[in-house]
Amino acid sequence: MSKVYMFLADGFETVEALAPADVMRRAGINVVTVSIMGRKTVSSAHGINVEADTLFGDSDYSDADALVLPGGSQGTENLSAFEPLRTLLAQTCEAGRIIAAICAAPMVFGRIGLLAGRRATCYPGCEGDLAGAKYTASAVEQDDNIITACGPAASFEFGFAIVENLCGADAVALIREQMRFNDL
Repeated sequence: MSKVYMFLADGFETVEALAPADVMRRAGINVVTVSIMGRKTVSSAHGINVEADTLFGDSDYSDADALVLPGGSQGTENLSAFEPLRTLLAQTCEAGRIIAAICAAPMVFGRIGLLAGRRATCYPGCEGDLAGAKYTASAVEQDDNIITACGPAASFEFGFAIVENLCGADAVALIREQMRFNDL
């Protein structure tokens, strides 16, 4: 079973965390939500409190198949300022494992130099922090082991992209059918 760690900080965009987590769990992926706030309860940008599964210091992340960052302006700034996460993201990317970020959160990757020469997308207006990336403005963009997405409306497609990488296209097709995406 694949294992994904999703990092939460106060000010995260609710749908960008919960929709992809839901999609991944439907695929049988073990999604662990991780608070970087020093407490398990994390408050979203819209005042929705979410209880994370664990705190950042409670795992070594060596079993991670992917690391995921939801966006949200304040949440992204909190994630970006948390040096242990920045180090972990760089190490995971260098090891060839998946790192994924949506909305404003791809700025974290850009700020630590992970996007140089790669295709990436983000929330419009955040592209200036993608340091060296080839900005595509796509809903979801993947370049090798880095997946980025543009904002709340892309939350499900972002989750599907992660699932496809970890479980294959057949798993995505089944979940899309079960969730009635094929009826839209």
